[in-house]
Amino acid sequence: MHYQDSLRVGAAQLNPELGEVDANLERHLEPIREAREQQLDLLVFPELSLTGYSLGPGVMDAACPREDPRLAQLARAAGPMQTIIGFVEEASPGEYYNALAIVQHGAVVAVHRKLNLPTYGGLEEGKWFCPGKRLTHTELVPGWSASHLICADLWNPALVHTAMLARPSVLCAPINSATGIVSERFSNETNWPLNLRFYAMTYGTPVIMANRHGAEGDAWFWGGSCILGPRGETLAEADDREMLITATLSRSAIARARFELPTHRDADNPLIRELLGDAHRQHSQP
Repeated sequence: MHYQDSLRVGAAQLNPELGEVDANLERHLEPIREAREQQLDLLVFPELSLTGYSLGPGVMDAACPREDPRLAQLARAAGPMQTIIGFVEEASPGEYYNALAIVQHGAVVAVHRKLNLPTYGGLEEGKWFCPGKRLTHTELVPGWSASHLICADLWNPALVHTAMLARPSVLCAPINSATGIVSERFSNETNWPLNLRFYAMTYGTPVIMANRHGAEGDAWFWGGSCILGPRGETLAEADDREMLITATLSRSAIARARFELPTHRDADNPLIRELLGDAHRQHSQP
């Protein structure tokens, strides 16, 4: 079977209003409409794009189950285009997740729950959210697939490597990154591009990163949304404003990058499991 060689993808850089789910839903509809007009196959919104970030106890008020009619409305608007939307998922009363609603063909086809909840610097997600326990991998169109990680998930190399074992065509990376939120000396603006280029190049996998742009209280979200190719090259990058960026990915280019640098092929995962077991046993010894 010959699969389509190109995939049209995009990232929507916007700045949601804190806790205003209904208003933020309306702000999703225009990028979705524009993306469909451009015949995109995949569109990625930032982390918590429906709710804003610093919710604190407001997590309860902003949360909704995956069956919420507002998510269904966005799914209908997205149509056949797989669309990644950040929201707070209520799994049961009092159980909340920083999550992605992955919608396509008028339905929520999957939910990814953030695995690595940061509790350092100005970040306190572990105080409000439960951690996810599973990786998420979705089919886009025949021959193309995506893995999904949220923000701090991408600062745990073991999580990224494990996600890559599914051989995704694309890595979706919705984030909420603010200036100085880790520390005064750690530059998100400098280090995020470095991190993402490394993964794209090492695994021969395009990366779609969607960040916010704008203020939320005293925090400034610096934007920088980008689409990287399988050699870590920049295919599209957002300006300093709310906007949609797009690019065309090539299956042939991904194949060439992975053939020339066979990270997937040569990954000795049984050995890695053995070494991890040895390291755990050594660390556990008194």
